[in-house]
This record gives sequence, structure tokens and C-alpha cells, in this order.
Amino acid sequence: MRNSLFHVERMEMTTLQTQIREMLVSAMLSGQLPVGAPIPSTRAMAKRLKVSRNTVMLAYQALASDGYLVARERSGFYVSPDIHDGTMAGIAPLQAEQSNRPEPDWDGRFRVQPSGQTNIEKPDNWRDYPYPFIYGQADAALFPIAAWRDCMRQSMGRKWLDAWTNDHFAEDDQILIEQIRQRILTRRGILANPDEILVTLGAQNALYILSSLLVKRDTTVAIEDPGYPDIRNIFKLRTGHIRNVPVDGEGITLGKELMGSELVFVTPSHQYPTNATMSLDRRKALLEWAVRNNSLIIEDDYEFETNYEGEPTPALKSLDHSQRVLYVGSLSKSLMPGLRMGFMVAPAALIREARALRRLMLRHPPGNNQGVVALFLALGHHDTLIGRLHRSYRNRWIAMGKALDEHFPGWAETPGFGGTSYWVKGPQWLDCNELASRALEEGIVIEPGDIYFSDPENHRNYFRLGFSSIAEERIEPGIERLAGIARAMAPG
Repeated sequence: MRNSLFHVERMEMTTLQTQIREMLVSAMLSGQLPVGAPIPSTRAMAKRLKVSRNTVMLAYQALASDGYLVARERSGFYVSPDIHDGTMAGIAPLQAEQSNRPEPDWDGRFRVQPSGQTNIEKPDNWRDYPYPFIYGQADAALFPIAAWRDCMRQSMGRKWLDAWTNDHFAEDDQILIEQIRQRILTRRGILANPDEILVTLGAQNALYILSSLLVKRDTTVAIEDPGYPDIRNIFKLRTGHIRNVPVDGEGITLGKELMGSELVFVTPSHQYPTNATMSLDRRKALLEWAVRNNSLIIEDDYEFETNYEGEPTPALKSLDHSQRVLYVGSLSKSLMPGLRMGFMVAPAALIREARALRRLMLRHPPGNNQGVVALFLALGHHDTLIGRLHRSYRNRWIAMGKALDEHFPGWAETPGFGGTSYWVKGPQWLDCNELASRALEEGIVIEPGDIYFSDPENHRNYFRLGFSSIAEERIEPGIERLAGIARAMAPG
């Protein structure tokens, strides 16, 4: 704090000493100068503000008298520990004359205002709740922290120093690209060359890049309904021509709602949020439709590693022989959401443009993160982790299914191929937002389901229950308690 930069503007209506006091009080009350922080010496402050040292000393002594500062012999002045107890003498912060300095008209300057969009909301402190049926978060107890730490240690060694300290402009870690090709894509039946793969900051980053490259103001795009709210919001920033296409037990339907769409977003492995898995016949029909209509398909394979029953269905991309499918994958569900590591697979021409756009946005994902993930994959730790997740999530999947059958009979169907959540449809009288609010008071976190629909007002009776971040033994008690809350809401 002794090196903090301070500045005052000389104003005729008040003395320099008063301005210095107001400047420091504002910094202390706002938290920029925290309790116990040292204040620059009178000599240093006088030099920075280009005023006499005596002026600064008088300001400091006045603040010490008022209780804002404490003086320590041969050490200097420090922010008082009593700064926020309400006993300090009142000093009004310096106010600029608004008439001379009008603020910009922000609403008139924004081309888009994404803050006004409706988004999925979750409590920041969800871990503090005993029953967090929250989606998209990992169970830290299942993560091999020792193996990850070892990969981090190796990546920080001199051998790998240049790999993560250099600015690679638009290029990715080549070892990571090879590991994605060999260990991730082969599981999905996808064959791709290195120039057809781009590393991204999670799947979300990939989706935004694709939207920026492919969606114009007059582009017609199709999304699943119910579907992923963030892709709806991303597309809304680009175009007003959005088709909401219904889904059934086999995923997105191929009816009239799809007609005229130049770009289609789908989640075939586990439809988001219903968990329906697109059948092989439906996948082939969708690909044939894309060829006939000269359309492109974005495949978000966000949960490909959580199939618990039978052999996993091949990715839509693996069936594509016409370069129509743009594949987006993420390691967030198997590693950690906060790592923000994802990738896209597409024709080389598109990847070339995506790489150039990413360079303008962030150049490339952090080299140290790419290096650690590359080692984690190469040393087989990711394969081991997937096996551990399968065993644990499968048990939770079964426990959740049994609990719902017992306490919410007929409200939910067991996902055919797994996933990490259950989609629940309650009676028409149910208000999922009221249920979520009441449940939160009882230590239960659930996700209202209306946000996933294009017409939320008529779908208040849906909600989603995730199980990736809740211990197996807490699932049944939490569902039982939630059922009691729902019964109390029932009419009559």
C-alpha cells in the first residue's frame, strides 16, 4: 500500500489539506485501503501529489486525531482498526461537479445488453447446503488431486518451461491436440486431423466463436425446446430468427419447425435438459436433412463420458460424411468446471477462421493449463478418473431413480443412457420456482425447469435434479424432504 498511486485535483473551493483527507477517507471507507494497511510516508505522498510535506503531515495528523489513522513510532501511519465501527468523525468524500462532468449515456452506447437476458442461477455457496442437487459441478472427493499435482509439477519443470511461458499467439499445445485426437475423439468414433481441432476455454467459448463466425442478422437458427438457455442467449445477440424445435424421446424432432434453418444446435448424446438420447435412425435422418437443405449442425457433446448402460452411441460427427457437423466437446464434466478446457472439431477452413478470431479475443488458452491437461491425459490419469466417475455416478444414478420412484412416482423417467441429472415433470399446479425457493430454506438446492423453455410461463411444473456433486447417502433423504415440501404445496 505504500506504493499506491494517489492523486488530487487542486480546487479553489477547498484546501489541499482537506482534499488529501477526503481522498484518504474515501479510499479507506471503500476498502481500497484496508484495516491495518500502511499509508505512504509524508515525504513520498508529498512528492507524488507535488505539495509540501508539511501539508501532508497536517492532513495525516488530523486523520489520526479523528481516529482514521494510527501512528506507529519509527514506522509511519496505518489505517485504524476502528475504521468501520461507526465512531469516526464524519468527512464527506470529495464529489465532482456533475454538471461539468456528465456521465456517458450507456444505454444509448450498448449495441447489445446481455445482462438483461435470463440465465441459469445457482447459489454461490451451494456447497454449504446439505442437499445440493445442482447440475454441472464436480465432486472434489472423486478427483485424483495427487496425480493432478504431479502433472502440474512436471509441467512447471525446465523441460516444459518454453511450452507454457511463451506467447504462442494463435497456436495450441501440440501434445494436447494429439491427446484429444487419440484419447477423446476415438471414444466418440471421430477421426480428425490436427488442423481440424481447436482448444477453447470450455464449450461455451467454442459456441460463442461459432456463433460469431456463422450467424448474421438474417441467419435462421434452430435450437432444441426445451434446450440450453445459453445458446439461446448467444444466438439472440446475433439474430432475431430463432426456431424453437420440440424434442421427444429421441431428441430434436424433424418437423415443420426445423424448416428453413441454416444452422441447428443439438445435444444428441444427452439432450439438454431432458437427457433423451437421439436414436441412430434420428441421427441419420438429421444428417440427411442437413445435406438436402445445405444446413450446418452444431453438436454439443457435453456429457459423452457418462453412459452407464450398454455401449455409448457414436457421436453425430462420426456419422457425418459431408462436413456438416461442427463438434463441440468439454473436459469440464470429467476434470473440473473451473478449469475451462474444451475443444471444437470442424473442417480445417472453419478452424482456421476460428483460430484467427480466438487470437483477437484471448490469443490462446493458458499454456500451463493446456500442458497439465496434456500430461494428465497422456499418463492415463484421465482414463482412470473416467472409470471412477462411472462407478460413483452410476450408483448415484440408481439411488436417484429409486428415490424418485418412491417419493415422486410418475414424475420422472430414468435417463436411458445415464447422464448426471434427472428431468422431473410435476403436476400442472406445481410452481417450480416456488418449490425451489421453499426447498432452499430446507437446505435443498434444485433447478427450476421453466428457464429451458422458449415459453417458460406454460412450463412452471418442470425442474431438474443433478447428482454429480451430492454424496450417494444424501440422495434419498434429500428427495424425501423435497417430496414433503411439494406435498405441502398441493392444492386442497
